[in-house]
Amino acid sequence: MDPVTQLTRNNEIALKIFELLRKRLSEGQERFGARAREAISGDSGPVLHPEQFDASTAWRYAVDVAQRSVLFWDTLRQRGNEFIERSGQGFKPALHFDYDVVLDARQFERPVNYVLLAIKAPEGVEIDVKKRPYLIIDPRAGHGPGIGGFKDDSQVGVALRGGHPVYFVAFFREPEPGQTLLDVCAAEQQFVRKVRELHPDSPKPAVVGNCQGGWAAMMLASSSPEDTGPVVVNGAPMSYWSGAWNEGEAPNPMRYAGGMLGGTWLSSLAADLGNGKFDGANLVSNFEYLNPANTWWDKYYHVFANIETEPARFIEFERWWGSYYLMNREEIEWITHNLFVGNRLWSGQVRGPSGKSFDLRDIRVPIILFASMGDNITPVQQAFNWVADLYGSTEEIKARGQVIVALTHGDVGHLGVFVSGKVAKKEYTQIFNVLETIETLAPGLYGMSIKDVKGPDGKIEYDVSLKEYRLEEAVEHFNPSFQRQDEKPFEAVAAVSEFNQRAYELFAQPFVQWASNEATARLLRDFHPLRFERWAFSDLNPWLAALAPVADAVRASRAQADDIEPWREVERRGSELLSASLDHYRAVRDAGVEALFFSVYANLLGLHHFGHPQEHGEAAATSADPRSLPFVREALATISQGGYDEAVARTAFLLAPKGQPLPLSRIETVRELAEEYADYLPALPPAEWRRIRGEQELIATFEPQRAMETLPDLLAIPEDRNRLLTLLDKLLADRRVLAIEPTEQQQQAMQAIRAVLGAPAAVATPARKPRTPRVKASAA
Repeated sequence: MDPVTQLTRNNEIALKIFELLRKRLSEGQERFGARAREAISGDSGPVLHPEQFDASTAWRYAVDVAQRSVLFWDTLRQRGNEFIERSGQGFKPALHFDYDVVLDARQFERPVNYVLLAIKAPEGVEIDVKKRPYLIIDPRAGHGPGIGGFKDDSQVGVALRGGHPVYFVAFFREPEPGQTLLDVCAAEQQFVRKVRELHPDSPKPAVVGNCQGGWAAMMLASSSPEDTGPVVVNGAPMSYWSGAWNEGEAPNPMRYAGGMLGGTWLSSLAADLGNGKFDGANLVSNFEYLNPANTWWDKYYHVFANIETEPARFIEFERWWGSYYLMNREEIEWITHNLFVGNRLWSGQVRGPSGKSFDLRDIRVPIILFASMGDNITPVQQAFNWVADLYGSTEEIKARGQVIVALTHGDVGHLGVFVSGKVAKKEYTQIFNVLETIETLAPGLYGMSIKDVKGPDGKIEYDVSLKEYRLEEAVEHFNPSFQRQDEKPFEAVAAVSEFNQRAYELFAQPFVQWASNEATARLLRDFHPLRFERWAFSDLNPWLAALAPVADAVRASRAQADDIEPWREVERRGSELLSASLDHYRAVRDAGVEALFFSVYANLLGLHHFGHPQEHGEAAATSADPRSLPFVREALATISQGGYDEAVARTAFLLAPKGQPLPLSRIETVRELAEEYADYLPALPPAEWRRIRGEQELIATFEPQRAMETLPDLLAIPEDRNRLLTLLDKLLADRRVLAIEPTEQQQQAMQAIRAVLGAPAAVATPARKPRTPRVKASAA
């Protein structure tokens, strides 16, 4: 690039960044102004009058504040005491349910600090051991395990109430010496095989992965495709460079952390200072950094304002939030190098336990992706864009026989994706309910919709529907403004990170490792700010010796005055004003970090081309004519080849409604029909059947006339032709099919199919014949 072009380009980038920063700051100011005006005027609260504020009510309010203050600080003391007690026990999973240990991976040939738990059903819940088991993998992202079963209304609770056996992948605080992420993956492979062994008469276990556990579930499913059932991935970052650099949307600050900190070297430094162990409290600090209003004020004020009811809930949550776990240096470096900064998982650059590269396209079971538009830790782009990176085109998804279902929540935050009882009751209940149905879908990319409807009894019920989308439409929907061009500077981040990592390893690491030992590492961990704020407010602190008896006395004598509500309203408004100020600070801070990131790395990218093995699927993606894609050419080359299996798949697509949402009731009806008329359908493994359906859909989509004309070639054996026509006759006479009004396109397709096959007046119903393997023609 010549200097003039480079200068022009840099000027354009600077103007775009400045304009976006201006909009961010303007929007942040507007939001703060609106909240501040509402807090001061109290438009949404009761009307206050001067006569309500007299000396007697002021005194009673002061007493109330003093009492609540004592009880509040005693709540923090209880939190600290519990933290110390749990630290001495080594921390246990924060599970709401009892469990038995099935496998302890510390005893494996390659030991890791993971354990497989069998969840015990609560009283009154019956488990059917022949139902599909669920294997839930919790995130190892600083906290301890248990978030997937944190309360009764949780993923574990939903699966148990459905009668399914539930298994939980947990882990201990201390990693085993030398364990790596690949060792962990190998252990999880043994876990899923054990679950299959315990349930030989059940379908393959569904694997549910939360956050970091999501990409662990994907690695498990791709490395052990023969053992895993459907994969449910919740709030999991898979395409790490993605985010929302869009006008009108808040930035995702975690996205820029790697670049602003210089890459992966800081995680290596932290592990070296920890004598080879990385402290998970550092990751939790990153989460708390994201929302200063909640971290510094809101969650504490909520306890203070509701001191009679909130302490128990607060301590329960802090029991999980304040459990800080450790990783080996090898583990955190693998994560930061390959995922957070390198973004290498989807591209096949990461090798699995067997030495073979992880290829997520080896997954042959449906994948359900769940993310939230309100999640600023794992934005929906990170949860979904990897599909475009990996497959590149809708046609490849179909040709590989893959089913991918995407579901989004409108506003819940990252923790709410896993913790919210409302999310468990609605989204997870429906996901688990339709899992069997999703397995019957034809290959493709689907959007799942869940609508609230009132049932006959007036209670809220859920109407679930699925609609198929093209991959290109989904990418444009989630990346409307810049079409992922804002991901390119992360190539510069990866290159800078690699340089800094090598410099640290060469010049600093030997001295840091020499100066570190277990005593210094323990001291750093104990005095980490998050740990310090807990044990410092505990019975270890002699200055708090009087707090417990004073709090007991306050509880015994506490009486709330009814006439202090005006003062409480002023207090709430002041709290809201402070919270709005902290949110405004966050908006300014994050907008500045975003602008600085692109000012640095967008220009660095222009100085040198940092290549990437596959530019977001562009190599395989959108050519001018999808017919030129290799998967389409290969399918069209076999248009007249195959047998009964291919004929049924092609016929099913030709008769299917096009471009309409599929209500769950319609899909379940199709599943019922498939079970009832199984003798007339191909007897194939589900993955093979989906692959054939995807291939035949490509044929019928790009060559509809030839697909119809060559249908008799697939049914050259008269018995096969009669068998298919018999199936069509039975379906046309079935009351469930008659209850569905066919479209004009479906009627025409049925007439054409019967005409091209001859449609004899009466047909025999021969027994099912074994499938004859087909020889595939090479691509043209």
